[in-house]
Amino acid sequence: MTQGHTITIEKSGRHVRVVRDGRVLAESDRALELRETGCPVRYYLPAEDVRLDLLTPSDTHTVCPFKGTASYWSLPDAPDLVWTYPDPKPEVAEIKDHYCFYDTDVS
Repeated sequence: MTQGHTITIEKSGRHVRVVRDGRVLAESDRALELRETGCPVRYYLPAEDVRLDLLTPSDTHTVCPFKGTASYWSLPDAPDLVWTYPDPKPEVAEIKDHYCFYDTDVS
């Protein structure tokens, strides 16, 4: 890790729900909270709690030096709305098979 850059991952005790245009895209009581230096808290939801049938894989990929290569998923009117790390770096292995959305409701 770069000096001063940290990532922590822990099980969230919160209910996380993702809704777009009145449609629930994901809902979970098993989300992981990822906290990373300089970034807002992100909630990673297990694949079983995400409506993958509504999402389409995109051609977008980005590389994070701390987490690995991300793959993105889209809705017809919302490109690259959600991302996942299919093969995350060992330090963040817990986020494998989890999806993260830009906008989530947390309760």
